Amino acid sequence: MNTFSSIIAGFGGQGSLLMGKIMAYSGMLEGKEVSWCPSYGPEMRGGTANVNVIISDEGIGSPVITKDADCVVALNQPSLDKFAPVVKDGGSLVINADLCSVEHLNVKEGIKVLEVPANRMATEAFGGSKLANLVMLGAVVYATNAVKVDGMDDTFAHVFEGGKAKFIPDNKKAFELGYNFAKEHC
Repeated sequence: MNTFSSIIAGFGGQGSLLMGKIMAYSGMLEGKEVSWCPSYGPEMRGGTANVNVIISDEGIGSPVITKDADCVVALNQPSLDKFAPVVKDGGSLVINADLCSVEHLNVKEGIKVLEVPANRMATEAFGGSKLANLVMLGAVVYATNAVKVDGMDDTFAHVFEGGKAKFIPDNKKAFELGYNFAKEHC
């Protein structure tokens, strides 16, 4: 059985839930079983938000990841501090290096750490950090191979349908920036 499990976490408004939705939708379009299980506080924007995403060739028993995640994506320091210990041996830790650091953490040996300057990259490309989450998503897809990159066009078309279609070009560009960054640094 081929199963990928990931926790994506950050402050509300950073786009962690959207990242998870895109990954889950991409897995679904590939014909996989998927689970997308968000968790966020009542304050949402500014509060903590995380999502558990599981993509599998077989049925998924539980949508909740409490240990042995294949990947943890941390968009801010509190999320990194909370979820870094959940990454399994040989797993990946992908962090927004502009808002968090692994310096003070005792990261398990064998865990691959990818530090992505996502806010800086998004600001340089788009004039603000709003698309840092899509930069991170591109890096995650390259670093983990959880979903196929060639299916992302279809995924974006489904996730950003109707009036949201106008956001596709910038989201794709941000995704590609992160994907290419990871290709150079993994």
